[in-house]
Amino acid sequence: MAALAEEQTEVAVKLEPEGPPTLLPPQAGDSAGEGSGGTTNNGPNGGGGNVAASSSAGGDGGTPKPTVAVSASAPAGAAPVPAAAPEAGAPHDRQTLLAVLQFLRQSNLREAEEALRREARLLEEAVAGSGAPGEVDSAGAEAASALLSRVTASAPGPAAPDPPGTGASGATAVSGSASGPAAPGKVGSVAVEDQPDVSAVLSAYNQQGDPTMYEEYYSGLKHFIECSLDCHRAELSQLFYPLFVHMYLELVYNQHENEAKSFFEKFHGDQECYYQDDLRVLSSLTKKEHMKGNETMLDFRTSKFVLRISRDSYQLLKRHLQEKQNNQIWNIVQEHLYIDIFDGMPRSKQQIDAMVGSLAGEAKREANKSKVFFGLLKEPEIEVPLDDEDEEGENEEGKPKKKKPKKDSIGSKSKKQDPNAPPQNRIPLPELKDSDKLDKIMNMKETTKRVRLGPDCLPSICFYTFLNAYQGLTAVDVTDDSSLIAGGFADSTVRVWSVTPKKLRSVKQASDLSLIDKESDDVLERIMDEKTASELKILYGHSGPVYGASFSPDRNYLLSSSEDGTVRLWSLQTFTCLVGYKGHNYPVWDTQFSPYGYYFVSGGHDRVARLWATDHYQPLRIFAGHLADVNCTRFHPNSNYVATGSADRTVRLWDVLNGNCVRIFTGHKGPIHSLTFSPNGRFLATGATDGRVLLWDIGHGLMVGELKGHTDTVCSLRFSRDGEILASGSMDNTVRLWDAIKAFEDLETDDFTTATGHINLPENSQELLLGTYMTKSTPVVHLHFTRRNLVLAAGAYSPQ
Repeated sequence: MAALAEEQTEVAVKLEPEGPPTLLPPQAGDSAGEGSGGTTNNGPNGGGGNVAASSSAGGDGGTPKPTVAVSASAPAGAAPVPAAAPEAGAPHDRQTLLAVLQFLRQSNLREAEEALRREARLLEEAVAGSGAPGEVDSAGAEAASALLSRVTASAPGPAAPDPPGTGASGATAVSGSASGPAAPGKVGSVAVEDQPDVSAVLSAYNQQGDPTMYEEYYSGLKHFIECSLDCHRAELSQLFYPLFVHMYLELVYNQHENEAKSFFEKFHGDQECYYQDDLRVLSSLTKKEHMKGNETMLDFRTSKFVLRISRDSYQLLKRHLQEKQNNQIWNIVQEHLYIDIFDGMPRSKQQIDAMVGSLAGEAKREANKSKVFFGLLKEPEIEVPLDDEDEEGENEEGKPKKKKPKKDSIGSKSKKQDPNAPPQNRIPLPELKDSDKLDKIMNMKETTKRVRLGPDCLPSICFYTFLNAYQGLTAVDVTDDSSLIAGGFADSTVRVWSVTPKKLRSVKQASDLSLIDKESDDVLERIMDEKTASELKILYGHSGPVYGASFSPDRNYLLSSSEDGTVRLWSLQTFTCLVGYKGHNYPVWDTQFSPYGYYFVSGGHDRVARLWATDHYQPLRIFAGHLADVNCTRFHPNSNYVATGSADRTVRLWDVLNGNCVRIFTGHKGPIHSLTFSPNGRFLATGATDGRVLLWDIGHGLMVGELKGHTDTVCSLRFSRDGEILASGSMDNTVRLWDAIKAFEDLETDDFTTATGHINLPENSQELLLGTYMTKSTPVVHLHFTRRNLVLAAGAYSPQ
């Protein structure tokens, strides 16, 4: 089959081999399963660690080189000349023009500077008058920094302005061999370096306000907001936190250390409790030098903090600041905040609290307006053969043909095209092999014996406890048919167990295979070496703790991701490593196979998620936009979308086809550690360190429920096979079962709610909670529903 096209889009960076980007089917020996020429590494010491697929994706046999695609073709060192330069007459335009020229000069872009000066017909003296080369007066510096902030700030979409001198149009600044984390929040702009230019970012704080007045400014605004009407107070109170942070950073940057310390001590107690962790980091920034290497500070600076405020509240704030001539605060509002104004009633404190708490405020409403195909793909038609029992019954009597139509109906259950489903060929998916068809038939037979769950019929829970793991269990996965369980451990090993009587066997050596009659019916049994049969296999190769594990849908492969920055693909026929995928520069926290196999996704400390295909050893898509680690990843059931949960307290939904971010969900008050989609693809459940499980309507882009009850991080979430029950597992040593049918019924998703985000979450967690199941002292790391709706849970016993 053809791999997903490695096309250039606004937000996805492509890493492509040399040669034209063509859609090519995997060549013979190009697939990871065959591993021709690929180096296998399964030595006990974890040895080389540099396992790579041998053939190039482009089919040219050459060495692929990671490239960041740039759309424009300006010569190196030259910037595109603006079509129409601003008139030199207007003072504001003139100041902007001077700032641009100054920026071009500092960047050594002489040609562009000359071209712009000629076009604007500016006199040399006018520029020289603003200071010696390399200098600029304070007004020019402010304008330049304002311009720089616009250039480096995160852009909402593909229409981001090109920074002068890069000659690029909207490709994300991420390099395949970056030396540091990807630039935070840079989803639509291009930077020359991976990190934003720190001095340019910080220069925006070079304000000349009177440091002794900052407390007075802030107190004045605080007094005004607290004395305003109740309906406006809740909305305007959102300003406290971002203003507090930016004013404090301004004081520190301008080396007013005592004033900064006093300001922090006086007002940090007024901030919302869910910002306490961020404030702890902020309190350690007491000198200008501390600011340069601090990621949190740079995140805050490079991504505008988003506030959603009604027009009435905004007008009230604007009038107050103009009357008081409080320019210091007004400058910060203009420069560092993005105020998303809506028409209508102001939101209540409860409605605001439900949505805020992320590192960069709420999501802009535009971010959740694009169409998402959340429906399921049409299942291929598979003839279900009658099993032996049916045939016997039919021989004895002529009547019992009842079972056959029953099974056929299961096969055809999803044959009608879902109106919300993506086109069948929207992304290339692998064709079904005969073994896949057999597995689907088995699945259908199992489905007829599935238990129908509900409030009156709760599932049994089978708990797999890992003993003597000494808190070293870091990842767990179970195959779809519940026959194998894999554990990733802190000692860098991956261990695979068979949980059925059938033992794990490796394929025989090549010399023995040549003696086998390949035409015999039981050839698949004969190639297995009985001497290697055991309940447990240990996979060596990683050089750091293994944080993610995922079985392929056909149970032939296992993926593992590790602190060593690699994702490894293991064969479950030979129990050896086939490929090492290198792209992340830091620990990879999670990886997951697509429901259709072939594609997989990984997310890590470098703040990006990457989409891979098993036969390409460089990523097909890079999903950049999170402001902190990507902790968890999950494919949508139709495989067209990927959800990522991050330590920036947001969940993003990405389109696999073009790499665009199509949904941003805010509302969690801590890093997100678990995600799961409902079986019908309409809903998403997310769990975080705040102990809450939030439910989201993907189509409307809205939060529709909140499940409270856990007292610690929610590590695992899973819907039952028919979507009636949601199971959640937590570090508080409990598994909880929730009524998903009731949680999603009678949803209010009218146009007004969708447009403004006036969500009214029902306080019905206790009504939805169907059961709580305690373990003795075992945090729940993983949950899985079998095909018959039995719950399997797993975790490592941790003695108190």
